[in-house]
Amino acid sequence: MELYPATSKELARKRTQLAPEVSAAFKKFSQAVFDDGALDTKTKQLIAVAVAHVTQCPYCIRGHTEAALKQGASEQQVMEAIWVAAEMRAGGAYAHANLALETMNQLEAGRSGGDVAASK
Repeated sequence: MELYPATSKELARKRTQLAPEVSAAFKKFSQAVFDDGALDTKTKQLIAVAVAHVTQCPYCIRGHTEAALKQGASEQQVMEAIWVAAEMRAGGAYAHANLALETMNQLEAGRSGGDVAASK
């Protein structure tokens, strides 16, 4: 069995049969999200490409890349969106280093007489 099975009409049909109301609501929600609004559909698809890379959903990566291209995005725009995602994911690790640094400072303060639990 593959880690990520190929999409198929059979799997989509079963997903809908198991929860038809939720499936219909999700489809309606998805269509509304990607309709033109304050952002055009192409921009929304480029955002989706970036988010798909952060969430690492192979189905979303393929589907939203194809949709972005169909909406007129260039391959360069798709790649740039992916680089934005990469920076944001790396940036999150960089920013969250503050948690480790704060913990190290608290532990150091505890070794030099301060109380780590009291500083939380």
